[in-house]
Amino acid sequence: MHDFRYVGSKLYCERVSVESLVKRHGTPLYVYSQHTLADHFAKLDAALAPLDHLVCFALKANSNLAVLRTIVNLGGGFDTVSEGELRRVKAAGGDLRKCVFAGVGKTECEIEFALRAGIYCFNAESEPELRRINKVAARLKKIAPVAVRVNPNIDAHTHAKITTGTYENKFGIAFEQVEGVYARASRLKNLRLRGLQMHIGSQLTEVKPFELAVKKVLPLVTKLARKYDFEFFSIGGGLGIVYDPALDSGDAKWWEQPKAKKILTPQSYANTLVPLLKPLGLKILMEPGRFICGNAGILVTRVEYVKRTGKKNFVIVDAAMNDLIRPAFYDSYHQIVPLTKQGGAPVSSDVVGPICESGDYFCKNRPLPKVGEGDHLALLSAGAYGFVMASNYNTRAQAAEVLVSGNKSAVVRARQELPELWAGESVPKWLK
Repeated sequence: MHDFRYVGSKLYCERVSVESLVKRHGTPLYVYSQHTLADHFAKLDAALAPLDHLVCFALKANSNLAVLRTIVNLGGGFDTVSEGELRRVKAAGGDLRKCVFAGVGKTECEIEFALRAGIYCFNAESEPELRRINKVAARLKKIAPVAVRVNPNIDAHTHAKITTGTYENKFGIAFEQVEGVYARASRLKNLRLRGLQMHIGSQLTEVKPFELAVKKVLPLVTKLARKYDFEFFSIGGGLGIVYDPALDSGDAKWWEQPKAKKILTPQSYANTLVPLLKPLGLKILMEPGRFICGNAGILVTRVEYVKRTGKKNFVIVDAAMNDLIRPAFYDSYHQIVPLTKQGGAPVSSDVVGPICESGDYFCKNRPLPKVGEGDHLALLSAGAYGFVMASNYNTRAQAAEVLVSGNKSAVVRARQELPELWAGESVPKWLK
């Protein structure tokens, strides 16, 4: 599942002790395993081998250039949602002809950049967007490749903030309206109808929602493909990962080991979907993010204080919601383990950050090993929607990021210096 494990009493990433990385680079610190990234991509790619396919990594999950370059070297494409993400792919040495451009609010400038760059396809989310793409393409004397994102109205049974495939969400075009949209789009002279796209949500741990969505959309894509000479069908992303537990310490004395949950593997996913998709005869695109990078990263933090009140044991750490917002934003679970395994009975603890918000926490009332000032903790499964969602709230500098490969490591993002936070600001003359 990943390359983080205890060697003796010390937590390692591949063949490098996390403690040694902290000594060199400080905290808060994101640490990524290159082997885990490559292994997860390769397993998904291999599972889809019976299909003509392209795995397009979703940059929104993790856009660090070193992570992207890992995917580039494996032959992957990219799912992007902004000009900035497209430029990141280019900076990482990626092929923009393997990029799809999604998102509900593409600006004319972004559309122009993508057209000039020669992206593989726009995933359009509305008719006004199709008309805008056509207008920009006409001005540039180009033909824009487009696919409509169909909203199949399938409930993925995931968190409300990461479900995307029902009519309550802002994404895509209602299933019943798609045929009419394609008919009208076919009359726009600067569009090429290249395919159809769908995406029903994130962190799905069962294959059934994917199966229901594909079965519902298959007759539609078959009909449209014949009529408009489609090249591809994109089935989106959404494969979930294991958060609880992400690591078995092998020592139940200090940790109440939860029962491992079943997870959707690439092979079980493919065993269900490949037989449905192969008769289409189309190229199949897939847009995973979390599955590839989620378990490949951890966030390491230092214990600053332990504060005991009448009812609570607060472990106050130097990382905060500005570094990893998922627990505050989604009430998400991240397993928390010490860099050095501790003996003794666990203590019910709240792990909290220094930001002046009650929501700045990583866990509440969780049995954790007894720790003190100067100890270090690792928040597991932080490789997706971790640093990429970081902010400078409370004028806090952003963390450093490190990539590990075997026994090698490198800083792939330097720790932000505080003066950088206000370098672009100025005081008007009338205030001086």
